[in-house]
Amino acid sequence: MYDNLLLLKDIVDNAPLPIAVYVGHELQVELANPAMIKTWGKGDQVIGKKYLDIVPEIESQQIFDQAMNVLNTGIPFHANDKRVDLVIDGVMKPHYFNYCFIPLYNTQGNIYGVMNTGTEVTDLHLAKQDMESAEERLRIAIEACGMGTYEIDLATKKIKTSGNFNTIWSIDNEIPNDELIKKLHPDDQLLREEAHLNALETGKMSYEARIVNEDQSIKWVKVNGKIINDENGKPNTIIGIIQDIHEQRRFEEELKKQVTENIEELRRSNDDLLHFANVVSHDLKEPVRKIKIFNSLLRNESRIHFDENSKKYLNKVDQSAQRMQTIIEGILAYSTLNKSTQPIEKINLDEIVENIKTDLELIIKEKDAILITSELPEIEGATILIHQLFYNLIHNALKFSKADQPPRVTISFSLIKNNGIDYAKIIVKDNGIGVDPIFADRIFNAFERLHSKDQYEGNGLGLALCRKIAKRHNGIISCVSEIDNGAEFILTLPLKQLAETI
Repeated sequence: MYDNLLLLKDIVDNAPLPIAVYVGHELQVELANPAMIKTWGKGDQVIGKKYLDIVPEIESQQIFDQAMNVLNTGIPFHANDKRVDLVIDGVMKPHYFNYCFIPLYNTQGNIYGVMNTGTEVTDLHLAKQDMESAEERLRIAIEACGMGTYEIDLATKKIKTSGNFNTIWSIDNEIPNDELIKKLHPDDQLLREEAHLNALETGKMSYEARIVNEDQSIKWVKVNGKIINDENGKPNTIIGIIQDIHEQRRFEEELKKQVTENIEELRRSNDDLLHFANVVSHDLKEPVRKIKIFNSLLRNESRIHFDENSKKYLNKVDQSAQRMQTIIEGILAYSTLNKSTQPIEKINLDEIVENIKTDLELIIKEKDAILITSELPEIEGATILIHQLFYNLIHNALKFSKADQPPRVTISFSLIKNNGIDYAKIIVKDNGIGVDPIFADRIFNAFERLHSKDQYEGNGLGLALCRKIAKRHNGIISCVSEIDNGAEFILTLPLKQLAETI
């Protein structure tokens, strides 16, 4: 018998749950295991003391009355997730318990005491509160965004909804999932089925569809869902969100319509510009050519004696006609550059530069110019455009030279890599008059002239063409320069083009 009592005491003392026994009408503490003593937080000397003397704070919380009622009636009392405020270290702190009071009977069947057991669930209670708070915040956020949530039991086909779900579907009460599906536009039924089949593989579902209301009006919605599997890995639930995107789709359609109209207007504008350029080319080039011819005939007329002023005027007529011809050709080239595509082919840049040297042979000799060229790479592009690009750069370097020294043009090359793509970095450097750094980017604008047309001929389109050609080849061009200290044009072009035409 003694061994049994000792065993029982060992079990109670080592139990992780708080256990205590109160006897008599004042509920004196007959037994309290370490877990209960720790819960009270009033020290170890508790045996023989009254329950209320140890934790007087429970009286106002009706806990003492609950124990007394069990002692008087023999009816057990159980509480779940009940708040109990305990004074520990002089500070009242809230705790949450699952606890009970159980009546104890002697051999005569009379109640002689109450056993008190409990489990502290404070952490669980706070976690539950946090979860409920998070769910409430999520619910408010979903409703504020005009969305609705749903949960479908795949076995029973029952659906639970919340938020604006019913409003979006234009229904008054919850209806079976099959009835909801019938409200989708017939043309979108297959799209929904494909989304669900795909979700069985990926676990995620997303599609946009139209809901047909009773008045036959249409509403666009977006559905996102996730499949939840059971412990055997089989799908058993779908949870998701439905969102009203009707206004968004209407806006997109309107925007798409406006973009289409703008593109069509732009196409007409480009066609008009090309037509204008062709008219300019055809109708103006011929009169200018005749002006130059007749001016030349007049100047060479042997029967007329021209004094120095007359010769000067004739020269100005010839120069003006030449400048007009240059402007006309520049406008035509600039306006038609993006109109037609060019086939991509391999281009030997050394050959391009040699051909340009031949084209500019007269000005090179006239100015005693020096051209220094390193070995250049082979690239892909449109030969006619790349020729125009390098021609403009080299011609510019010769044209904007200083009056007191021969032009010196150096063309160098290095290979660089960017995002895994090989580029040719080509620098065309001269010793000419240079450009103020604040204008280093403006010189690439169409019709931009930094110098008087009487000092330097041109139409202000050369470098603009260079930038358009570089961009068309997926490259870039920039300028580094100082006044009276030459200019560096840095051209970066990919060695290979991804498309077949430019």
